[in-house]
Amino acid sequence: MAYLSVVIPTLNAAATLQACLGALAEARTRGLVDQLVVVDGGSRDATVEIARAGGAVVVESEAGRGRQLATGANIAAGGWLLFLHADTVLSPGWATAAADFMARPDAGQAAAVFRLAYDEDSRAARRVAGLANWRARHLGLPYGDQGLLIPRELYEAVGGFADVPLMEDVGLVRGIGRRRLRMLDATAVTSAGRYRRDGWWWRPVRNLAVLSLYFLGVPPRTLKRFYG
Repeated sequence: MAYLSVVIPTLNAAATLQACLGALAEARTRGLVDQLVVVDGGSRDATVEIARAGGAVVVESEAGRGRQLATGANIAAGGWLLFLHADTVLSPGWATAAADFMARPDAGQAAAVFRLAYDEDSRAARRVAGLANWRARHLGLPYGDQGLLIPRELYEAVGGFADVPLMEDVGLVRGIGRRRLRMLDATAVTSAGRYRRDGWWWRPVRNLAVLSLYFLGVPPRTLKRFYG
């Protein structure tokens, strides 16, 4: 079985990290996940303690998701990498879906993401998740919340995560390309906190505006001020 390292960037993630790590326990027991790497950007809560209690290697980094993800990838020992956000919980059965994908003859030249769902069972949440999944399938532009399972060789070939404060996920999947991106038959359930705070209509409009500006060449550091 291939050696899989999971990389999770954190910053004051104590409220969600335990559930994120808990969803990985079965995969570790069956030998699919060999290593957990938590890259912390200076948390002031119990994030680091929770990560260590969950069996993770904890690495300190300057805050910035792109920088933290790149740092974790450099430290990880696996020939396969799974990047997850700390507020994402993978559904039961994800390990089987991931293992099946990793065993495919063409898997070394492709990456995969999970279906997106939010931790809120409302029509608005299902609508936003459905649009995100459509975007991932047809445009090859998944959210970072959907995770990313990728062979190290492909990750390095497309340049890895850029050290940017925003759009690091979009930059990487654009390098991978839609034809080399698959969707696994498993779900990543992520926090709907920002949507509950900003609104289920306003937040997607803001996300689309920021993405459009990024494609027009506006630097990520400038976009970060608008993203919130």
